[in-house]
Amino acid sequence: MEKITREKILEALGHLRLPGATQDVVSAGLISDIVIANNRVMFAITADAANTAAMEPLRREAERVVASLPGVEKVMVALTAERKQAPPKTANLRAGIPGLRHIVAVASGKGGVGKSTMAVNLALALKANGLRVAMLDADVYGPSLPKLLGIMGKPKAADMQGKLMQPMEAYGLKVMSMGFLVPEDTPMIWRGPMVMSALMQMLRDVTWGEIDIMIVDMPPGTGDAQLTLAQQTPLSGAVIVSTPQDLALLDARKGLNMFRKVSVPVLGIIENMSYFICGKCGERHEIFGHGGAREEAHRLGVPFLGEVPLDMEVRARSDAGEPVVATLPQGVHAAIFRKIAEEVWAQVETGTVRKSPRIVIED
Repeated sequence: MEKITREKILEALGHLRLPGATQDVVSAGLISDIVIANNRVMFAITADAANTAAMEPLRREAERVVASLPGVEKVMVALTAERKQAPPKTANLRAGIPGLRHIVAVASGKGGVGKSTMAVNLALALKANGLRVAMLDADVYGPSLPKLLGIMGKPKAADMQGKLMQPMEAYGLKVMSMGFLVPEDTPMIWRGPMVMSALMQMLRDVTWGEIDIMIVDMPPGTGDAQLTLAQQTPLSGAVIVSTPQDLALLDARKGLNMFRKVSVPVLGIIENMSYFICGKCGERHEIFGHGGAREEAHRLGVPFLGEVPLDMEVRARSDAGEPVVATLPQGVHAAIFRKIAEEVWAQVETGTVRKSPRIVIED
């Protein structure tokens, strides 16, 4: 297969003229953020903030031109703007995604609290409770699911045109992540609109099938990924992960309030690394304090979903791609996660799936 290069892409795009001008998009310096991975090409076209609608035909033509290059399987092109940037033209998923009954975000206000490990084991606990479960890795910059679930390789095409992808699978979960599309040592140096395009494509261009609940592993913080999913999809709710210490709780509070502002129900808080049981003496140690997340949940009026202890077995199995709920189903941790899963499922099934709000950002 012929090798795809940045030079060939720019050469093909050099024939595209700007609307109402003689200059091409390449010489005008409007092409950026080119990423080539596994026969897929992703890049951005810079547009005037007030003129993005007029640039949409050019975006579509750029996508068509690059898709026609030998060896290219799939192309994603986003329009970016410096101010009042318009989201890329993606399918509006507010009414829901065919086959998906519920979408639940697992989030944290900061990194380092074990959110991805919690998300994976929550998904597996939902699966153990008899549900059909999928996972979406929304952390485009630092995807974790391939490592945590021990999945290697890339998704296969689901149609003759190569427009749809089959999700990857592990432990009975259907999974999609940017980590399957881009080598793990390739940095994703993308602006917000590219992240938004990537997330929407991983949702809409995947043949999920019939799924009871999708768990979305959010990136830490309150940025583009959270706003995109809140605006473009009908999230059934969000689960907040924190450790007991005050600094983590402060950031968790910010994450919780962000979801409330965009009308996403907060299903509750999980306290990770709640305590440590010494393997030799059996004594309990509260390394990061204890009970902070429970108190915070009570103060904010949201459910406290449970305490997950700090344990070397969880860490070791996560690093090996052997999550504890799937590989130690009779263990203490599996029981904790199954109980949390029961509470999460009860809430989304008895609640009302909200309609996505229209988000307006003003200067």
